[in-house]
Amino acid sequence: MLRLEDLAALAANHAADLNSPVAGFELGRHRFSDEAGPQLMGVINLSADSWYRESVCLGADAAIRRGHILAAQGAAILDIGAESSLAHAERVEEAAQTSRLLPVVRELAQAGHLVSVETYHPSVTRACLEAGARVLNLTGTSRSPELFRMVADHDAAVIICFVQGSNVREVGDLELGTDPVGALMDSFARQIDLAVSQGVRRLWIDPGLGFYYRNLQDSSVRIRHQMNVFLNSFRLRRLGWPVCHALPHAFECFEDEVRAAEPFFAVLASLGKTSLFRTHEVPRTRAVLETLRRF
Repeated sequence: MLRLEDLAALAANHAADLNSPVAGFELGRHRFSDEAGPQLMGVINLSADSWYRESVCLGADAAIRRGHILAAQGAAILDIGAESSLAHAERVEEAAQTSRLLPVVRELAQAGHLVSVETYHPSVTRACLEAGARVLNLTGTSRSPELFRMVADHDAAVIICFVQGSNVREVGDLELGTDPVGALMDSFARQIDLAVSQGVRRLWIDPGLGFYYRNLQDSSVRIRHQMNVFLNSFRLRRLGWPVCHALPHAFECFEDEVRAAEPFFAVLASLGKTSLFRTHEVPRTRAVLETLRRF
C-alpha cells in the first residue's frame, strides 16, 4: 500500500532533485515548460494488433477524425504509430509503415496539429518529418545518430525512450536493479549528449514503462516497477530535460474499469513531476490533471 509516509521519505531523500530546472521550448503553437504545466499526447494506432481498442484506427479517414477529436479534447501532441509494441504483434515493414502514416500525418499537420510519429526506422522518420511531423517518438537505439540528425535538420523534437535492446520489438529481460533511476540516468545521459551533439534542441526523456520485457509479464512485478518509476521520475530532472510518460493499463487490476487505469497512473506520474503524458484517454486524464492543479 502506497502511504503518505513513503512519499515524504522519497522527497526527503532526494530533496535536491525536486526543484531541478528543466528546459522549456516552443514547438508549433505550443509552449512546453514547467510554467505552462503538464501537456497531453493523444494516441492514434494504425495497427490492428494494438491492445487499446479505443485508439485503433484501421484507415486514414478514421485516424484523421480521431486526431481532430483528440486535439479538441485537449491533446497538445498527436502520436501516431503503425506497428504495435506488443511482443506477439505482427512486424510491419518500413514501406508499409510509411504508406499507412503519411496520409494521416499530412492531413493532421496541414490542419495545424502537432504530430508525433512513433518509430525506430530512419526511412519512416524521414518521410514523416518531410510530411509535417514535428516530433519523433523514438523507440529504438541502434541508429540514434542518424535519427537525431534528421530531427535537428527539420527543427523538430524527439522523445528519447529508454529501450534495453536495438528497438522496442527486440527486448529481453529488463535489468535496472533495485533503484531504477541509476540505470535510467546513465542511459539517458549518453543519448542526450548524442542528440545535442547532432543539433537537437528540443527533447523529452521517456522511461519506457509500456514496453514488453520478459521478466515484467507478472502483473504484480510490472505494476510495482511502473509505480516506482513514476514516483521517482523527478530525480531524472537532474539531466535538465522534461520527462514524458506513457500511461499503462494494468488490466489485471482494473478489469472492466480498465479505461480508468491511465487516469489513476497519471496521478502518480504527476507526483513524480512528469511534463508530458502519453494517453489513450485524453479527456479523463485531462480532468484528473486539472483537478490536481487546483491544490
